[in-house]
Amino acid sequence: MNDKLRIILVYGLICMIWGSTWLAIRIGLESFTPLFSAGIRFILAAIAILIIVKLNKLHFQFDKAAVTLYILMGFFSFVIPFGLVYWAEQFIPSGLAAVLFAVYPFFVAIFTFYLIKTERVSFLKTVGMIISFIGIIVIFSNDLTGNISDDMIGMIAVVVSAIMQAVIAVVIKKYGSHLHPLSMNFFPMVIGGVFLLFIGLWFEDVYNITITMPAVLSILYLALFGSVITFTSYYWLMKKINIVLLSLISFITPVIAIIIGWIFYGESLQPQHIAGAALVLAGIAFESLFKLSRNR
Repeated sequence: MNDKLRIILVYGLICMIWGSTWLAIRIGLESFTPLFSAGIRFILAAIAILIIVKLNKLHFQFDKAAVTLYILMGFFSFVIPFGLVYWAEQFIPSGLAAVLFAVYPFFVAIFTFYLIKTERVSFLKTVGMIISFIGIIVIFSNDLTGNISDDMIGMIAVVVSAIMQAVIAVVIKKYGSHLHPLSMNFFPMVIGGVFLLFIGLWFEDVYNITITMPAVLSILYLALFGSVITFTSYYWLMKKINIVLLSLISFITPVIAIIIGWIFYGESLQPQHIAGAALVLAGIAFESLFKLSRNR
């Protein structure tokens, strides 16, 4: 398999899996509390990565740059962003949260422009992002309700989460090219898992949860597929393609989530969903996936 085809397949795999995690999270939250379940997810994922590393006799990297990135990623890719989004969804509709978080590619483009001079943010990329963002708004148009003034703190929390993720993604792209994807994944997930679990145990009512098999399976799926495979693949792709193009995954996953919810969870598929999905795909088409391997 040539490198270009591998890149396309991995890109598609990440979109499919992260699109399905919305449903998996919903199933898990029917039994577990949010931050507690997120902590368990990342701890299990870290254990799985450790097993893979040991079986393949790989070595973790501990140079100064690596340790700095591990700490930054642990707090600003996992602990704080996940905590903010979970907290915010107590106050704002999930659709509004999805639209607000969709500003992520725009901030990736902005920080890339200033921090990575070798990666162009082309006119087509900008136009494509705008079209796809409009598509996300159309998809969730029925969910964009609520009192703006009352929900403002929750809205700010989601946007701050997206900005943090964008900054860290660009920093990793610039300074983490020497890191192995598994090493890049393990330590931040340990940090994220421990802190989120501790916060969940301290602030959430975890002692009255009812453990069910679907919830347990959802946590395992989120740990192994939604964390180990996706984040490791994401960091691998980061070494191969333009980071702005990589960030467009955040436009595709809501479309996948709606389709999966319609097929497996009996959710309705509305005309605005189809129209919005078409706009998202049209925006992605401005930067052809067949050019993924060109780091432009």
